[in-house]
Amino acid sequence: MDKITSFVVEDNINALQMLIQDITNELTELEIIGSASHIIEAVKKLQKKQPDILFLDIMLGDGTAFDILEMIPNLKSRVIFITASDEYAIKAFKFAAIDYILKPYSLKDLKDSVKKAKNSLAIKEEQINILNDLVTTPNNIPTKISLHTSEKIVIVDINNIIKCKSDSNYTTFYFKDKTKIMVSKTLKYYSDLLKDNNFIRVHQSYLVNKEYIKEFIKSDGGYLVLQDNTTVPVSSRKKPEILSILKDI
Repeated sequence: MDKITSFVVEDNINALQMLIQDITNELTELEIIGSASHIIEAVKKLQKKQPDILFLDIMLGDGTAFDILEMIPNLKSRVIFITASDEYAIKAFKFAAIDYILKPYSLKDLKDSVKKAKNSLAIKEEQINILNDLVTTPNNIPTKISLHTSEKIVIVDINNIIKCKSDSNYTTFYFKDKTKIMVSKTLKYYSDLLKDNNFIRVHQSYLVNKEYIKEFIKSDGGYLVLQDNTTVPVSSRKKPEILSILKDI
């Protein structure tokens, strides 16, 4: 059985050598066909031969991972991004729905990332664009989000999301055009991710875009009527916040 080829781009020489050593010792199904610590070096080598899996540090001494991806638009490799423990970078990866290894990584992290890469869908150019925008301009509020379903990756405008509904470990997104998408992440995950995007957790099972709130009905325990004329229950502890929001609308 042929080995899976891999290539490592990391500007820190010690980190580069450690990752190569960990791959060699712990991931015997992988064959390292090259490495680089600079952008031009990486591009020249990758243009000659592309690996099955590319380990790519997001922030490099002479630029970023996006410079390499831009110079090799026909890259077919599965990319495993590596990033330092930076809250903005982590948030960017979540909005782009791209897996990553967080420095300092564990051997389990490394093995899990390779397993995911082998089974994952190819990263879309739009996902890279989302990631690039958020990493390079971390103070900007994201306008798009990648939703990874069991079959495909869908890039959507956040402003077109009306509400999200929890279904155990799944979340269903409801859109302005009356379509919906189910993804295998919890509502809490998206509640934390979208809190700066005008979304509010009004109930254990619902996350709502404030822009689509039409009115609050106090009877029957209290519920919201949204712009699409659907209703959403409101938990008792969220009622004061909802009333305050409605005053400002």
